[in-house]
Parts: sequence; C-alpha cells; structure tokens
Amino acid sequence: MKIENNKFASLAYTLHEGDKGGRVIETVEESAPLSFVFGAGRLLPAFEEKLVGLEEGAAFDFSLAAADAYGEVREEMVISLPRNIFEDEGVLRSEICYVGNTVPMMDSQGNRMNGVVVEIGDAFVKMDFNHPLAGTDLHFTGKVVGVREATPEELMGPSSGGCSSCGSKSSGCGGSCG
Repeated sequence: MKIENNKFASLAYTLHEGDKGGRVIETVEESAPLSFVFGAGRLLPAFEEKLVGLEEGAAFDFSLAAADAYGEVREEMVISLPRNIFEDEGVLRSEICYVGNTVPMMDSQGNRMNGVVVEIGDAFVKMDFNHPLAGTDLHFTGKVVGVREATPEELMGPSSGGCSSCGSKSSGCGGSCG
C-alpha cells in the first residue's frame, strides 16, 4: 500500500540541520514512530510531498529549504514587550525571564505562542516569536515503517503522532513540523 491522502502512515527518521552531515535535531525510532493521517494538514506540505507514493519499508532521504519548512526568520516576529509583564511587585521574575528561555504567551486574540527571551533591558524585554527552526534548511533520512487504511476515528480526530521537536528548541518534522 502506498502513502496517499487518508492513509495512516508511520515513519522512523533522523532530522538534520542543513544537510545530511549537519547537527541532529531529532531522531524518531521505529519502536515509537511518527504516525499520522496523510493529507490531514498536520505536517509541512513540502514534507508530505516528498513521501507521496512511498510504500512500507521504503527509505527516504531528502532536504527541505527553510522557505519550504518553517520559513525565513522574520524581523517583525522579534518584538519588545514592557518589562513589567515579567515582574511581580516590581521585581523581575528571573525564574521565567532570562535570556534563552522559551516563555509561553498569548497574543491579543488569545492565541498561544512561544517566545524566546533575546534581551532584557531596563524598560523592555525583547522576545523572538519565530518558529525555533525558522531560517533553517532541514534534511530527513528515514524509513516508512507502515502504511494502512486510516480508521474512521483517525480520519476525524487529531493525528496520533507529531513532531516532538515541534514545540521545543529541537522542533522539525512535519507534524506542525515536517
């Protein structure tokens, strides 16, 4: 059976930054594969395009340019917020607000988003809301562990798998990732 829309696919892979020789961002083992309903819109479209037609046992080895993965770094996603947002009774909450920390926040419409603290000033805290892998070319090597018909429940519900790297500094694949 081939990977195509509405099939349930399982993958094992290694994700590298840049090219095959780049830093390993994520490894997904056959014992706990990334499993998802193909074509459900949960993975990066360019990632899915590279998998169309592969069968169980097939190997894959491909790259995605940053523009086809999480996009380029956008300067408008780096913003300065008033420091008092991160203070309690006038004192900076240093357990949360320190350079390099990822802080979950909400925008004015109530959407959740993660920002990385880039700089702490006297009046403002500069945060980067770009995806952790924005501006990064990605390289995937792996194997199709399984392909089968998706059940009605799988077709209606959220994907049973996702890129663990996606919400973390490690995030890359296709499930929100790649």
